[in-house]
Amino acid sequence: IHWGDDCAEATALIVGAYRASNHRHERLLRALPPVLVVEEDAEVCGWLETAAADAARLTAGSQALMDRLLDWALVCTLRSWFDGAGADAPSWYRGLSDPVLSPALHAFHERPTEAWTVASLAARAGVSRALFAKRFTRLMGRPPLAYLTQCRMDEAEVLLADTDLSIARIGTSVGYADAFGFSAAFKRHKGLSPRAFRAAAAGTPLPQAEAPCGPEEAVGQDGG
Repeated sequence: IHWGDDCAEATALIVGAYRASNHRHERLLRALPPVLVVEEDAEVCGWLETAAADAARLTAGSQALMDRLLDWALVCTLRSWFDGAGADAPSWYRGLSDPVLSPALHAFHERPTEAWTVASLAARAGVSRALFAKRFTRLMGRPPLAYLTQCRMDEAEVLLADTDLSIARIGTSVGYADAFGFSAAFKRHKGLSPRAFRAAAAGTPLPQAEAPCGPEEAVGQDGG
């Protein structure tokens, strides 16, 4: 930030930090380099400098202004970075930016427990089932139902690691009718039962019956 008058000028660097208390941020962080630089045009930077300079004066409401300013800057920076990355942007960003896939993805993420099918997602997108499946697989790197299952398993991981909800409740919240079906699907995709995964995330010893499967068993489950 640069401001001043004819007599004196000052330059200040604003540093912001976000504290992550659970696993939800990991998917985003994995898509980012250790350091990224995004340049904006003079008009955008001018507005940002004016708002930041006002917040830095520590007048009434300045902290609230700074908090919102950092949120705005973070979102705009990430969008600019991913837009510039093109085909190298993460698949979930490309999908949400695509006019065909976006309505279906938003519908799924808003109602993950619904019994979605390729046909119902294609209807949300307003295209044929075949076109939707082909476009989805090309942009997202996997078929629609494989993506839905992966999202449900990722959400289950977060709930198992960061909450004390029961296995049955977590299964229901990610779209499974009962704990048995959820546990079987989770172990097939993650190689651990939900109980074993939760124990590992908490750093507690695993009961012998809940020990992780070996490489050979894991391959057999993934192939099934």
